[in-house]
This record gives sequence, structure tokens and C-alpha cells, in this order.
Amino acid sequence: MTGESPLNTRGETFFLNLRFMLIVTVFVANAIEPLIQEMSGLHTLYQWIFSFHMPLFVLVTGYFARSSLHGAPGRKVLLQIALQYVIFQSLYSLLDASLFHVNNIQHSFFAPYLLLWFLASHICWRLLMLGMSRWTRSAQLAFALTAGVAVGYLQLDGIWFSISRTFVYLPFFVIGYHFSFGAFVKLYQRYVKSIAAAASLLLLLAIGLLGSNLPIGWLYGSMTYMQLGAHEWYAGLFRLAVYGLQFIASLAFLGLVPYGLSRMTGLGRRTLYVFLLHGFVVRTAVISGLYTYIGNLAGAALLLAGAVGCTVLLAQPAVRRLLNPLVEPSVEWMISLQRAAIRRSL
Repeated sequence: MTGESPLNTRGETFFLNLRFMLIVTVFVANAIEPLIQEMSGLHTLYQWIFSFHMPLFVLVTGYFARSSLHGAPGRKVLLQIALQYVIFQSLYSLLDASLFHVNNIQHSFFAPYLLLWFLASHICWRLLMLGMSRWTRSAQLAFALTAGVAVGYLQLDGIWFSISRTFVYLPFFVIGYHFSFGAFVKLYQRYVKSIAAAASLLLLLAIGLLGSNLPIGWLYGSMTYMQLGAHEWYAGLFRLAVYGLQFIASLAFLGLVPYGLSRMTGLGRRTLYVFLLHGFVVRTAVISGLYTYIGNLAGAALLLAGAVGCTVLLAQPAVRRLLNPLVEPSVEWMISLQRAAIRRSL
């Protein structure tokens, strides 16, 4: 007996399914990015993905964080995330300098490399939630929204310390942490869920028809208002409008997520491997010259199929067995050192 209620088990299944679907969109978005200026269809798909995928990914992270936020489990998770960050920041920077030769990359542990911002921000979200633990849910969300708007006014590059994305996406982490799956299921009955799914697809169509001038930088969450070209005092209102769009797009996408246990659920348990490793695949594809051969619908379809296939491949148990020490490094030695240091200080 696990002691879990059927609702909790069903909620975990739903969020694992969602997590896998989101990692597919992450891989697809990064795979098609080199072509979005040349192919309008891919540009539309890219914008649609960015309207919901990171907000929902942060929400899912908040949902799963509540079982390991406090005490020894929480400290262990923080140490592991920090070690993952050091390992992959070093690997990506080393390969970029020696093989990828990507321009405009800040090689510093204080400037997370591409997708690694998520690890840096995840540490901050957990620490912020610990700091807000005695606040009411309403106060936590109010602070998160205020900070998400206010951070845009800082006169600095938002990538440093991942400060911009940390606060821009903090509201979604708070929502995920307090997410009630029971209330969600009551709301998303059969017809509501179908309407939400249809709304998500209609949003994709609307972006294709009307969203060609949508400033994608606002959806990244990584830039300050100054960097986005919004110098007015009321620029924060634009952020609130983007929050509204992301919230609606996220609710709509949830209608596409199945409730039931399936192979997708198992793949959803290993999305960390896809997240940390897929950058190597995309970078290799870029330097190989593969994108020079993609200029039509058939090529784009093959690229999308390849991204989905690679997502499934990287989420296989064999990949986890092979790369577990790299992706999920043990931190027991760090905990032992901490305990030894405490004993010596007593």
C-alpha cells in the first residue's frame, strides 16, 4: 500500500503526461528555431508553443516540488540541481568553445547557458517558496505577480543570474505548488475539456492569421522592458497582458492532456534527460549543415518528426541507465561533507 489516494495518483499521472507533452514542445521549439524566419508555418508553431510551454513547465515543476520542498529532501534536491547546473554549464560552454562556436553566448556561471536558466531559476523558486512559506496563498501569488512585473524595470541584462525569468515565471510556480487537481477535474469535465482543447487549436490558427507581428521577446521572459524597447513607465501593463495570454493559452492546452495511464506517463518520468541532453542534439544538427537542406513542407515535417522521435529516444530507460551519473549525480558525498563540517564545528 502506498497510502496515496486515487485522486493523488490520478493527478500524478496527468502531470506526468503533461510533462512529456511539454518536453516534446521544448524540443520542437528549439529544433525549428533556426528556420522560423524563413518558414512562416514554423514561425506560427513556434509562437504558439511559446504562449504556453514554459509557463506550464514551471507550473508542473511547482506541483511536484511540494513533496520535496522542506527538510532533508528539500536540501538534497537543491544540492542536486546545483550540481546539475555546474556539470551542464561546464559541458555546454566547453563544447561551444571547442565545437559549436555559437556567437553571443556569455560564458559565465552567472549567465546560464541557453536552457540551463531553468535549473538556476528552479533553485531560486524553491528558496523563494521557503521564504514565503508562512504567507497565505493569496499573498504569495500577489508577491509573485508584483515581482514578475517589477523585474522588467531593472536596468540590466535579464540573463544574469536568470533574474528576469526567475521572477517572470514565479507566479506559475506558485500556482503549480498550490494546484488542486480535484478542483481541476471538477472543472474540466468532458465538454469543458473538449472546448479547451479546441480553443488551443484555434489559438494556433489565430496566431497564424494575426500573430505575425507578435513580439516573441515578450514570451521569452528573459528580457527587461528596456531590452524589449518598451521604455514607458506603463510597460508593466504589457507584462500583465502577456500573463493573460499565457494563462489562457495554458488553460486551453491542458484540454489536450489525457488523464489516463499510458506509455506517455512512463516517458514523463524521464523528461529531465530530454531537457538536459537535447541541446547537444540541436547544436550538432546546426553545425552539421542539416538546416540548409530544409526549405519546404516535407523537410519541415521530417524535422518535426525527428524532434518528436529524439524526445522519445532520450526518455528511454536505457538512456537513464547509461547517463544517470551525469544527469542525476549523487549528492550523498556533499551531504556527508556537510555533516562532517557540522560535527567539527560543535
